[in-house]
Amino acid sequence: MPPPTLVLASGSPRRLELLATLGLHPVVRPPNVDEARHPDEGPGRYVTRLAALKAGASVEPGEVALGADTVVVLGHRVLGKPGGPADAAATLALLSDGTHQVLTAQAVISRAGDGDLSEPRGALSATKVTFRPLSRAEIDSYVATGEPMDKAGAYAIQGGGGAFVDHIEGRRDTVIGLDLASTRRLLRMAGVTVPCHPESPEGLAATPAE
Repeated sequence: MPPPTLVLASGSPRRLELLATLGLHPVVRPPNVDEARHPDEGPGRYVTRLAALKAGASVEPGEVALGADTVVVLGHRVLGKPGGPADAAATLALLSDGTHQVLTAQAVISRAGDGDLSEPRGALSATKVTFRPLSRAEIDSYVATGEPMDKAGAYAIQGGGGAFVDHIEGRRDTVIGLDLASTRRLLRMAGVTVPCHPESPEGLAATPAE
């Protein structure tokens, strides 16, 4: 029996780059799903549901799909992608000089040749991120680059937004969009050969920003 085709149920180039570090080059098939949060749905349950929903909407017979979702949580607020430049600036002002949590959920679903879907296998990862104080000029300059516009929490830790980070507690890849240790485990359980080991937790944990 041939190995299953791996599908990334996301249009995120960051997740594609992370998978490449595992030696994986999946078919990219972003799903069209309703990402609205249900009333009284907690952040962890929300991203876990969306990850499974995305994977299930993207997988075809003979394939294994990986779905993922990332949000930034500040107190009781869930901060997704900003709705525009003003929203991005307001989000960054909220995150300035404080600690927030980044949640990334991922789910793996396979579809047999007869069309039957497997139960989703999932993982939820959390990392705490502390920002240094940000000036209004810094925020405006960063928003003007356009980088925040498709990022949960309006920043990219692997891009210009990394300059705002004082320190993190957890794995840096979780903030980017996948916890690669969990990714490797879930995919192997679904029968996908993963050529490379993820970096060690130490290698992916951020140190205080210089």
